[in-house]
Amino acid sequence: MRPAPTILHLDMDAFYASAEQAAKPSLRGKAVVVGGLGPRGVVATASYEARRLGVHSAMPTAQARRLAPNAAYLVPRFSLYRTVSDQVMELLGRLSPLVEPLSLDEAFVDLEAGGTADDSASARATGEGLRAAIRAVTGLSGSVGLAGSKMLAKIASEEAKPDGLLLIEPGTERELLAPMSVRILPGVGPATGDHLRRAGMTTVHDLAEAGEAELVRLVGKAHGHGLHRMALGLDDRPVVAERDAKSVSVEDTFDVDLHDRVRVRAEVERLAVRCVERLRAADRSGRTVVLKVRRYDFSTLTRSETLRGPTDDPTVVREAAARLLESVDTTGGVRLLGVGVTGLADYTQEDLFAQAADARELAQRDREHHAPAAEEPVPEPEADSAEQLAARRWPAGHDVHHEEHGHGWVQGSGIGRVTVRFEEPWSAPGRVLTFRIDDPLLRPADPLPLVRESPDYSSWPASLPKSRSSGAAASEGGESSP
Repeated sequence: MRPAPTILHLDMDAFYASAEQAAKPSLRGKAVVVGGLGPRGVVATASYEARRLGVHSAMPTAQARRLAPNAAYLVPRFSLYRTVSDQVMELLGRLSPLVEPLSLDEAFVDLEAGGTADDSASARATGEGLRAAIRAVTGLSGSVGLAGSKMLAKIASEEAKPDGLLLIEPGTERELLAPMSVRILPGVGPATGDHLRRAGMTTVHDLAEAGEAELVRLVGKAHGHGLHRMALGLDDRPVVAERDAKSVSVEDTFDVDLHDRVRVRAEVERLAVRCVERLRAADRSGRTVVLKVRRYDFSTLTRSETLRGPTDDPTVVREAAARLLESVDTTGGVRLLGVGVTGLADYTQEDLFAQAADARELAQRDREHHAPAAEEPVPEPEADSAEQLAARRWPAGHDVHHEEHGHGWVQGSGIGRVTVRFEEPWSAPGRVLTFRIDDPLLRPADPLPLVRESPDYSSWPASLPKSRSSGAAASEGGESSP
């Protein structure tokens, strides 16, 4: 525990949904749900307007539609979210060299390491300055928690939501935590929470009073020891700048089970290419290719193949994934497919170009060996319906450009038509027009920036009050904007 609240936790508010509202003037102040839209889709993020109707992340989209039938349901636009995340992380990097990203919209920052705070006043000023900078650069809001430990900073940001800042003064931790539910502590999920409730422990105060020995008896030695420390507000984990990824993967859940073997293989190869795109975006390569198959009965199978060395060659990964598929029985139908790469490295082994050729030769030999007799027809892949083709080409919420009407976004598609609302992040709510799905004047487009003219923050945070360790005294209780 630190004697000053110099660990900052930032959590962007309803990030995906807020970004969509910022991009689409007609959706501001309305219920927005972002996630998978098919029968098996799951909510990724819901706006606060949708949350008031009972919608929350990880909820099946079908259930969300029953709770909020009039909400806007949109397919995620990860290219936009990554762009905004990069802007936010760049601002965090100006505060300290020690920034620990947890996801696209969440991170810890060690303000002391950056010399931007060493007491409560300078920490508060830095936190408020950060919130103002994020709003100016991205148009979005974020909630900030400040404390002497990572656990408490994260709890503080959660309590500050939405669009707020909470600073926990060192020495007040136990008083603050005492009345809170045990579920507020990291690692206490529904099962552990229910187990503790049956033992008569529902608040953090109950855990602190029970003592370490009793908690060890209830939940085991490792978990019980950690749980007791957290209940006392103790957490010495440092902010770690590099969180090395152990794997890169992508997966898709299908609205209707896939039965056609040719279609399944085509989807595996498509996922393999997407996986390599992510691998290259992270400037990594990988040695082991992993295939994940969830069948019609929810049984999940994984197969893996270790290559001769690390690669980021899409041909190598695609053909390895296809070979792995050959060992999986998909007769009853497939509801989910995934392709991943593990054993990550920062380099690519040169002779893997030769390996790609070897893989193709092996695959060709395998096809020749298992080729069907002349009288056996090769099965045709299942054809997508017009509705499926339209949904894939024109996902709800994604950007489009019309040569006559300009930039807009897809409100929906079906029966050979696509409905578009033409508006930009900085415009008034726009008009709605409907086109044929094959209209030659309409094409997919890249997302627009959320802020038309982003302010210059090249000198930020120099305008913030300096911490005492930087040679200037911070005013007590002071707040500052950039």
